[in-house]
Amino acid sequence: MKVRVLGCSGAIAKDCRTTSFLVDANILVDAGTGVGDLTLDEMRKIDHVFLTHSHLDHIAALPLMLDAVSSLRATPVMVYALPETIAALQAHVFNNIIWPDFSTIPTAAQPLLQYAPLAVNQQITIGARLVEALPALHTVPAVGYAIRGGTGWWVFSGDTGKNPAFWAWVNSVPVSLLVVETAFSNRESQLAAKSLHLSPSTLAQELSQLRADRAFPIYITHTKPSETALIMDEIRQFDVVPLLDGGGAHDIRWLEAGQIFEL
Repeated sequence: MKVRVLGCSGAIAKDCRTTSFLVDANILVDAGTGVGDLTLDEMRKIDHVFLTHSHLDHIAALPLMLDAVSSLRATPVMVYALPETIAALQAHVFNNIIWPDFSTIPTAAQPLLQYAPLAVNQQITIGARLVEALPALHTVPAVGYAIRGGTGWWVFSGDTGKNPAFWAWVNSVPVSLLVVETAFSNRESQLAAKSLHLSPSTLAQELSQLRADRAFPIYITHTKPSETALIMDEIRQFDVVPLLDGGGAHDIRWLEAGQIFEL
């Protein structure tokens, strides 16, 4: 299984794209502005889109992508999301005011977009890959995702604040790579708590819930462009010393658009 990072920034700026991951050629996890760097042929091959939640930085490219490939596809793009996320898309995006309702275009019987509601901990099999929706705690209903590859699970936290259920799940499976958000620096910790995001201090608390035998690369995503360097410096400060429960330092890295992981 191949995971390509299309976007992993918490906002836009030059060379900064918002959250989106391409899994193999036909699965998209979130549809942030990073989708815009795909060719038409690459977009045409995407059959399944898994959305974590309804916030704009995670859905911004979905309407535009569907429009771009509308004449190139004969089958609908399946969009998997919580029922609340689907309702938000229907009410506020694909409403024939902001954007055409592609769930009825070209016809209701043969639409370009088809919704597939899912629930936390639900598993979806797509070919040889198993996708599971994971618990997330955000300001709107949200999930993370895990996808099982040949060597273990690729795990993505989605946007989340403190989330014990997520770490319990991580402790229960063979993880190959973990992508976890840390949107704000410690100087913005109050804003992070209010908006249900992590900062380096709360990330340290979250990582302390990992079992002692857990060892895999941890990639930091969703950093604000103006704070990325500071966030990573603050993470390195806690990561070079034992964490709260006395565990050793983790293998923590910054996620970058364009990276490709083979699992």
